[in-house]
Amino acid sequence: MTDTTDTAAQNPPILTADAERIAAQVLGHDVGTDPFVAAVRATRMPMIITNPRLPDNPVVFANDAFCRLSGYTREEILGRNCRFLQGPETDPATVATIRDAVHQVQSLEIDIRNHRKDGELFWNRLLLAPVYDTEGVLAYFFASQVDVTIERDKMRGLETSNASLMAELTDRLRLQKEQERELSFTLRAARFGTWTLDIVSHQLIASETCKEIFGRPIDQPFTYEDRLQAIHPDDREKSAEEARRCIAEGNDYDVVYRIRRPDGEVRWIASRGQPFYNAKGEALRIAGVSTDITEHQRNEVMRAGLVELGDVFRDIDEPDDIAFAAARIIGGTLEASRAGFGEIDLTAETVTIVRDWSAPQVAPLTGTFALRSYGSYIDDLKRGEEVCVEDARTDLRTVATAAALESLDARAIINMPVMENGALVAMLYIGSASARRWRADEVVFIREVAERTRIATQRRRSERALSTLAASLEQQVAARTSELQTAEDALRQSQKMEAVGQLTGGVAHDFNNLLTVIRSATDLLKRPDLSPERRERYIDAISDTADRAAKLTGQLLAFARRQALQPEVIDVGQSLRVISDMLGTLTGSRIVISIDLPETPCFTSVDPSQLDTALVNMAVNARDAMDGAGRIDITVRSTGLIPMVRSHPAVEGRYVAIAISDSGSGIEPDALERIFEPFFTTKMVGQGTGLGLSQVFGFAKQSGGDITVESEVGRGTVFTLYLPQVDQAAPAEVDAAGEGLADGHGTCVLVVEDNAEVGTFTTQSLAELGYTTVWAADAQEALAELAVDATRFDIVFSDVMMPGMNGIELGKAIRESHPTLPVVLTSGYSSVLAQDGTHGFELLHKPYSVEQLSRILSRAAG
Repeated sequence: MTDTTDTAAQNPPILTADAERIAAQVLGHDVGTDPFVAAVRATRMPMIITNPRLPDNPVVFANDAFCRLSGYTREEILGRNCRFLQGPETDPATVATIRDAVHQVQSLEIDIRNHRKDGELFWNRLLLAPVYDTEGVLAYFFASQVDVTIERDKMRGLETSNASLMAELTDRLRLQKEQERELSFTLRAARFGTWTLDIVSHQLIASETCKEIFGRPIDQPFTYEDRLQAIHPDDREKSAEEARRCIAEGNDYDVVYRIRRPDGEVRWIASRGQPFYNAKGEALRIAGVSTDITEHQRNEVMRAGLVELGDVFRDIDEPDDIAFAAARIIGGTLEASRAGFGEIDLTAETVTIVRDWSAPQVAPLTGTFALRSYGSYIDDLKRGEEVCVEDARTDLRTVATAAALESLDARAIINMPVMENGALVAMLYIGSASARRWRADEVVFIREVAERTRIATQRRRSERALSTLAASLEQQVAARTSELQTAEDALRQSQKMEAVGQLTGGVAHDFNNLLTVIRSATDLLKRPDLSPERRERYIDAISDTADRAAKLTGQLLAFARRQALQPEVIDVGQSLRVISDMLGTLTGSRIVISIDLPETPCFTSVDPSQLDTALVNMAVNARDAMDGAGRIDITVRSTGLIPMVRSHPAVEGRYVAIAISDSGSGIEPDALERIFEPFFTTKMVGQGTGLGLSQVFGFAKQSGGDITVESEVGRGTVFTLYLPQVDQAAPAEVDAAGEGLADGHGTCVLVVEDNAEVGTFTTQSLAELGYTTVWAADAQEALAELAVDATRFDIVFSDVMMPGMNGIELGKAIRESHPTLPVVLTSGYSSVLAQDGTHGFELLHKPYSVEQLSRILSRAAG
């Protein structure tokens, strides 16, 4: 029978009187005198009855013949579904057929392979029929069983010869089809398109995958001529020549070429195959596979473009030639129609092109062009946003000016803005004569080339300006040298700010944590039922957290400050202790940092800011080598030797060795010789500028030291920075100013602060301490107050950064007109202070406490 319960079993009908009579007589509840019932019980034909009205359609009657057939006793049979006779050899399709007959309440005759109780297999011919009562209600299923094993064996014996041959043939055909299916699946999974080319008739047979690779519908023919037309015109002869060589020499067909798909997209294809010959040695056909290698080829082409760009930066002197070479590399790499750099006049909204690169049969551009004549995308460029237009005919910014763009072979364009000091000064442009879908990796590549080219041209202009100064007057030499120094400072600052950028996320996280404490404590202080002890606890929490926030801000500003190199004697170990928290923030929680310092301090004379930048850049390099998880070990030791570095011999002397090792992937041997080159990087396009290790190298050389690297692929890398060791510097004098709040005693303070909230709070705080205050919102207002009566003021307390005249300029003006009136400055951060210093004025850093403000005013007022 089957292992499926009939629908009637799920919703059993109400048993009629007739059905009850059948149950009583057939199932043995009533001995009865019905001759049919007696015959069922006594017949030698195995018979069973199942009840579909009970769950799982169980056997409710089995005669003695069925017990002998199955080897089971009646007690072992009754109440069970017939599936207990089935086994692994039972055909699932046969079981499904029986299940369907039960479900449809139909008669059935079928052979099924079952098991006896002792495990012996036998063929059972099942005759199944539903039994209804006189009212037409389904009462039971009646099934007779016949052992047909001998019959089937005899039939099998008669058919043995033919069956064996057919079975062998069928197995071979099945095996062949299975192998063909496996091969077909493997080829499809690997995106291999198979093809066969008849050499005489040029008939091409291509698989579905092959058609998909060429961008053709799989349900349409793909001829040899279609394939030839799809191959890029510049690669057709190469493909044909490879086919001729393959046939003539009998070697494999192996070629890489470009195709242009029907949608206009260019793809790279690698095809491999082999020729087949007849008995006479005549070539019949070439069969092989093609695969799409576009992504790999594009990555290689763009990487090669960046390598070539590095060579351009090294070998070309003229900035304009550098820009043209960069445009040529972009245009050739991306197979564009034209590419170039143009300077932009924002007022006139024009672009001036001196020279651009263009593909063959495309006229180059020179001259000045009104950008509005080609679309409204100048507005995007002004905001510093790159412009990507895939089809000028459909893009809303260019639909009205599409004809003008197409006349320049620029139906599809990318314009990459070049910004200086937040203003648009130039753009790199790429144009395609036909509509084109610009890929994300292409945009990243263009952006990278544009940025590198901008830096290189600026550097080259600086170098050329320095060269020209050699023949100029002494005044010109001094002026141009200052410009060069500014450019070098900007470069160092850009290197430093690249490292600062790495800190942004971690600093934001830490600062938000501090703000959370302050905000929570502030909210709790507003509660009316707060006890004095808890109020004091929350106030202390706000004060402590504010100090921690000030320390965090101070570390970041000190690290990022802009200034010329100022060497001083410092303890390397102490410097590492100061920035250890910053390194932890920079590398993340998944990297363990271990710092091993010697018992004796190691002193060196270097610029502290540049040392911090070098350590951060080395930590960033180690973090990236470990994908953000692993271990960094930093050790500091004194040494008497710099080992052989690259081609330089070992150098003896007194040095401090700072070794930073990581558990990363290591560096390939061919990259070790280039890792300190500017702009060289092993990272993907857009993931790094290659300036970090270049800064470390430059800092080491400038400081009279060097840097070494040891690396093993898969085992990690060790960078060792060597700096000249010096003796300890004389200790600095300690400010003996007293602690605690200083009473103002009526001292009159002119407070100059453009921020209303800070000004109000400062004056109120000073008033609490016994000072008399006058608040001026800017420098002009402060000078006006002094002009009325300067003698009433004992001291001036001014912010540095204010609109119009800044605090330093105000202090200088007061110094000239009122030389005896002391001036104290305050600032959170000021580029003016970073570049020019305080000019002798006392400086109080923001954020400051009331105690600090009181002490410095008291000290300055004398």
